[in-house]
Amino acid sequence: MTGYLTDHSPGAGARRPARSWLHSDAPTLSLNGDWRFRLLPGAPGQPGAGGVLPSGEDVDDLARVDFDDSGWDTMPVPAHWVLQGDGRYGAPIYTNVQFPFPVDAPHVPDENATGDYRRGFDLPESWSDAETIVLRFDGVESRYSVWLNGEWIGWGSGSRLAQEFDVTDAVRPGSNTIAVRVHQWSAGSYLEDQDQWWLPGIFRDVTLQARPVGGIDDVWLRAGLEADGAGVITPQLAASDRAFPISLRVPELGVDVEWASAADAAPVRVKAVEPWSAEVPRLYDATVSSGAETISLRLGFRTVTIEGDQFLVNGERVVFHGVNRHETHPERGRVFDEEWAREDLALMKRFNVNAIRTSHYPPHPRLLDLADELGFWVILECDLETHGFERGGWVDNPSDDPAWRDAYLDRIERTVERDKNHPSIVIWSLGNESGTGQNLAAMAAWVHDRDPERPVHYEGDYSGAYTDVYSRMYSSIPETDAIGRDDSRSLLLGCSAAESARQRTKPFLLCEYIHAMGNGPGAIDQYEDLVWRHPRLHGGFVWEWRDHGIRTTDANGAEYFGYGGDFGEVVHDGNFVMDGMVLPDSTPTPGLFEYKQVVAPVRLQVRDAADGSLALTVTNRRHTADTSDLEFRWRVESDGVERASGVIHVDPVAAGTTAAVALPELDVPQSGEGWLTVDAVLREATPWAPAGHEIVFTQHALRRATFAAPRIAASGVGGAAPASRTLGPAEFEHGELVRLAGQPVSGPRLELWRGPTDNDRGQGRGSYDGTDPWENNGNGVPAPAYDEIWQAAGLDRLTSRVELAEAGEDAVHVRRRWSAANERATVTTDERWQLVHGELWLRADIEPSTGWDIVWPRIGLRFDLPGSVDGASWFGTGPLESYPDSRHAARVGRFDAALDELTVHYSRPQETGHRSDLRSLTVRRDNGDWLRVDAAPDARGRRPGFTLTRNTAQQLDAARHPHELPDTGTTYLYVDAAQNGLGSRACGPDVWPDFLLRPEARTITLRFGAL
Repeated sequence: MTGYLTDHSPGAGARRPARSWLHSDAPTLSLNGDWRFRLLPGAPGQPGAGGVLPSGEDVDDLARVDFDDSGWDTMPVPAHWVLQGDGRYGAPIYTNVQFPFPVDAPHVPDENATGDYRRGFDLPESWSDAETIVLRFDGVESRYSVWLNGEWIGWGSGSRLAQEFDVTDAVRPGSNTIAVRVHQWSAGSYLEDQDQWWLPGIFRDVTLQARPVGGIDDVWLRAGLEADGAGVITPQLAASDRAFPISLRVPELGVDVEWASAADAAPVRVKAVEPWSAEVPRLYDATVSSGAETISLRLGFRTVTIEGDQFLVNGERVVFHGVNRHETHPERGRVFDEEWAREDLALMKRFNVNAIRTSHYPPHPRLLDLADELGFWVILECDLETHGFERGGWVDNPSDDPAWRDAYLDRIERTVERDKNHPSIVIWSLGNESGTGQNLAAMAAWVHDRDPERPVHYEGDYSGAYTDVYSRMYSSIPETDAIGRDDSRSLLLGCSAAESARQRTKPFLLCEYIHAMGNGPGAIDQYEDLVWRHPRLHGGFVWEWRDHGIRTTDANGAEYFGYGGDFGEVVHDGNFVMDGMVLPDSTPTPGLFEYKQVVAPVRLQVRDAADGSLALTVTNRRHTADTSDLEFRWRVESDGVERASGVIHVDPVAAGTTAAVALPELDVPQSGEGWLTVDAVLREATPWAPAGHEIVFTQHALRRATFAAPRIAASGVGGAAPASRTLGPAEFEHGELVRLAGQPVSGPRLELWRGPTDNDRGQGRGSYDGTDPWENNGNGVPAPAYDEIWQAAGLDRLTSRVELAEAGEDAVHVRRRWSAANERATVTTDERWQLVHGELWLRADIEPSTGWDIVWPRIGLRFDLPGSVDGASWFGTGPLESYPDSRHAARVGRFDAALDELTVHYSRPQETGHRSDLRSLTVRRDNGDWLRVDAAPDARGRRPGFTLTRNTAQQLDAARHPHELPDTGTTYLYVDAAQNGLGSRACGPDVWPDFLLRPEARTITLRFGAL
């Protein structure tokens, strides 16, 4: 076996051809469970690995039936050994674009952790009648050898790919012993540099199956749809002559046919079927039977075609509102759990996700059964990524090296063959970020020959030489717009004029976009608008669905979700693995709520008619389904308090059409703010959501009340501020606020800094320079990360100098100048406190000097409140946080939350909790109302937002994990006149120029009252 770790080939020994993962009644025996296990520091028998075995033990001794493994540990299968044993077996490693070993393909280091597994099992006596006994591994990372009863069976690679071995001659009735040696690194590791954790071990099922004499080795039932609504079942059978006759039965369709031979297995036409789609996932139970075996399948009739630049299913254009989905669990890693997976997919459905790209490997096969059942468009991706070669200019990249051709072809063959029966799979993907080259072209050719009915995707084929759809990652809004337009003057990335023209003849999708790392992403709506403006654009897949955090405990027992660098890695890519719409504990982020609202398949709009009445416009952007499953509910609120509600009768609106219905006469509030809200909710429960689940909402202002602040001029002041002055609920010492509503309070402090978001820390795919967002095809120009720019300007360390502090009987006036050490640019705050008719008002004018040449993170004030503050209620937008380029999910209303519910526990602490357009805020302490703060709009009608949090922006910046945030005994109230946008710069475009916060003068006007 010397040298097999550096062998380019995919495996050796008694390997069987790839075939479908089928539900068969053939006898099976699961080998999941507890195995004997030991971990070796290197790979026995390999050069440089001498001494890794105990003294006197030979390389293959573990395979002996009489080998004494009583001193070994116990390891569950399936599992990753680095996630077992509290660190005894090594630690996980996270990299994105790096290899965690020297780039010296196909060689790997001598320090190559190797897990030896052994277990016994009893083979039923009845299995002696089997024609073949097959041993199946559904997933082992990264390369492994197998022995049965001391006999070497073979070795395999392709961590997320199934492999079967013929073990007929090696097993025997009764007691048997299996041994498996798994290596963390191998030549195959160079093909598995996906953005994820490196997690070695047997992490998917191990199964024995008795293939009966006359059994059916493989079945492929293509269930197509014809223009007249008829269904056609086209069978492909792999079976010996002894298996025939073979029957096909689909009871619900009255199908009951029998084929005498493979040659007789002709297509079966059914006059009328209900099509399968992601919205109406209609499945028909079918069986394929011989005298020895019955295979159960679920058929979904659908047809995938490309016509011109349109990607169609069942003749209708598909728009992907998708996510990239890794297999990840905070404790189990990639070990599959069906209940967890089903809830994962149900959560997607509840948030209007209709598609999955299986980044960047095939998932556990059962997941695709769930996708068929619940309804998703799936891009099924091969287990392939060689991203680590990019840093060296793709030199020696396996994608263009003939020595790796067989490995590439083997990987795509095992991908397609395993999952070919699933109607949810509408596109095959060759892999991800592996450069380009002849081996990828060979993979595409193989797929085109094997399955001409489904297109081939690979983003790295920029010129479109061998793929059927045009795909990009993170193209900016202007570039995506240019792709959608018929603009022959604009060259596409990496393309000549002729290649650009060719790519524009194809459907376009964003296989990755709106990078969902931390607080964000912003500007989701801009991409969505382009999809409906340009039919060539078919939507995209968010990067990504879920944070990959690993549940971890520090030395003091504090629990947190670990990411790159938390496990002693030599090289790692930090928290870049925490880039999902869902936190590791399955908490949806505000970004996911924003996504849900933006991509909703039904659009609602309330319009004013000429006669003064109101009409509701319902636009159905679904692929298949009408709106008969939805109920349209309305309610009228006055200052956030519901006054009336009802249900609107809307006749079913067909997919792709729009209808308008008159709204009932509404009792418009005569005072305060009046808002009409219309919700589209599920009429009945579905497998993924209860009745009443909201799909989308819209709001319409019925009456806009103005909260006019009095003129706050701090009139009547004269002389220096006294040592003590009381203005209503506020107490001042020498002009400084020291108490408010009977409690110690300080502020307001100017705050321009925010705890940098992951997007603030990123350099992304280029940043706009703020002058011409269309230059360079919209990708902008390189620039440092925002947090670096802001820190260089000292925004995190502003200090103040009081220029004026004066007071009168009913007013206090303080002017401060703020700047940072060694900086010239300043900001002046002019604070005017005044009692007006017994009410305490603050007007704070914030005025920057000349010399500011950067964007700012925020323009706001900070008040330090007692640590006993434990929650708030407010009238404004909510219920979740919102920012200038991420506020479609925010609605105007009255909301309430505990203090810790007002911020999001992102895996790396950062700016969170800002709620826009505040009208009124009530702060609670010790479970009772304590302080009311009302916010007046400025002269341009702009309202401030607020954040109530346990930690300062500076503390958020300093901490790497939530449990590292200090308990300061203080609560901080930020009132922001403005915030910078979010963007998706961590791995995507910068904040769109409209949402960049440039230094400007702003005014914040507040009214304070004790409760």
